[in-house]
Amino acid sequence: MSSANKPRAVYFALLAIPVLMIGLVMLQRDLDTSLSMLPRDRPELLLRSGTTLKRLSLGYDPLLADIYWTRVVQYYGSRVGLPKATFNLLGPLLDITTTLDPKLMIAYRFGAIFLSEPGSAGAGRADLAVDLVKKGIAANPEDWRLYQDLGLIYSIHLKDYQKASEAYLQGSKIPQAPIYMKVLAAVVAQKGDEMETSKLIWGEVYATTQDKLVRQKALEHLQALDAELDLKRLNQGSEDYWRKFGRYPTTIQELRDAGLSGEKLQDPTGHPYVMGPNGVPQLDPQSPIVLDLDKKIR
Repeated sequence: MSSANKPRAVYFALLAIPVLMIGLVMLQRDLDTSLSMLPRDRPELLLRSGTTLKRLSLGYDPLLADIYWTRVVQYYGSRVGLPKATFNLLGPLLDITTTLDPKLMIAYRFGAIFLSEPGSAGAGRADLAVDLVKKGIAANPEDWRLYQDLGLIYSIHLKDYQKASEAYLQGSKIPQAPIYMKVLAAVVAQKGDEMETSKLIWGEVYATTQDKLVRQKALEHLQALDAELDLKRLNQGSEDYWRKFGRYPTTIQELRDAGLSGEKLQDPTGHPYVMGPNGVPQLDPQSPIVLDLDKKIR
């Protein structure tokens, strides 16, 4: 290219940038219009082709991925915790986001948790979470964290401990993977669904994630598991009380006075355990802890 033509080429290149940005804005506006016209009971009509959007993005797919990632967070945040909340679009939105940017690790890890979570906390679709994480592994084969997430889905939500162990073991072979990946593989293979195993897995998620929502969800699971173990111990004490006195205790204090309560009389949030009907220890009604997060709605 001659020196005379260089300024002209630069001029046209600079002119093309705003034109492309306008095109992206128009594309996004058309998508918004299409989404607003969808019937509320037919969310499956959402445009799901990330590949098509990638072609239409004119090379600005990372920017469009950021837009869709923002939508994922807004979509989830506007529904989480609401009674009878549904998350039918969470899977498609995450699929589009990760197609536009296959290296956006936070989208895979977010999806691993909240696509799997049941009830008002997530979509309750562990199968979609598995597909998303496997997609992430294919695009990022050297990231051991995705194998950790895959193992969590298989063990906690799908109760497939063989596949969970295989996922942890495969991830442990990656050079940067921490040693506890091998430990998890062995523990899951040996112990199955014991609560201590779940505590180990959620504990590692809590310790390694940087995402605030994922970290909070891991903490909630850890608190629920600790409380469940405490109540199991207290319930054993209540049974011992019945064998000793011929009746069940009516209060936790009675159990404590008999030396059968142990030392932990409060849940992880500081609320005292209470005695329910027939000598069955329970959480304080004011406690924010929700027991048995996976089985509660099944």
